Amino acid sequence: MKDQSKEIVFRNRREAGQELGRFLAPKYQSTHPLVLGVPRGGAEVAYYVARRLGADFALIVAKKLPFPGHEEYGFGAVAEEGVVYVSERGQKTLDAPVIRRIIQEQTDEVARRVQQYRQGSPLPRMKDRTVLLVDDGIATGATLVPLVELCQQKEAAKVVVAAPVSGTTYDRGLQKADALEVLVQPRPFFSVGQAYEDFGEFTDEQLAALMRQAESEAP
Repeated sequence: MKDQSKEIVFRNRREAGQELGRFLAPKYQSTHPLVLGVPRGGAEVAYYVARRLGADFALIVAKKLPFPGHEEYGFGAVAEEGVVYVSERGQKTLDAPVIRRIIQEQTDEVARRVQQYRQGSPLPRMKDRTVLLVDDGIATGATLVPLVELCQQKEAAKVVVAAPVSGTTYDRGLQKADALEVLVQPRPFFSVGQAYEDFGEFTDEQLAALMRQAESEAP
């Protein structure tokens, strides 16, 4: 991980993915990793990482568990196959029935996205593989925690979280990853978007086009 006091701006997610791929290649290319992108924006970054590494590429889905009335803040996340992470703050702040309701709502949304983004197909085999979990940035990392757990349940040899940009503090649960690879850490850190000139929404239509392109390039 590079500790950057000076803010570095990527033009867009494509450039961020290309730079992240170059950064990761010396350490991971020889392991023939599986690159898993976190939709939506993380998918584009992951695609260009996978291209640089000549690696297998797929999508893996998780959704933040939002605080009621403050949806921009999360108290954990739920991943596909029912893997759930609830932070200590969430457990102390919210009643159990509220937590269960939000988990069910987000679990339903994860299932919908798996159907939409992968047509319901299962995740690639991870057993004994190095898995790179790629997002377009890490604020707290809470959304990535159940994804790390899911990959470990599937017996990945190593689970590496990778992103172009992050803050300097993370949710404690992210320590479960075997490694964390980040290109830049702007200080002060306000949001992931501060490292991008163009951090516009990556739409479902753009994601579908990206996956068609990835499928056309697959050997």
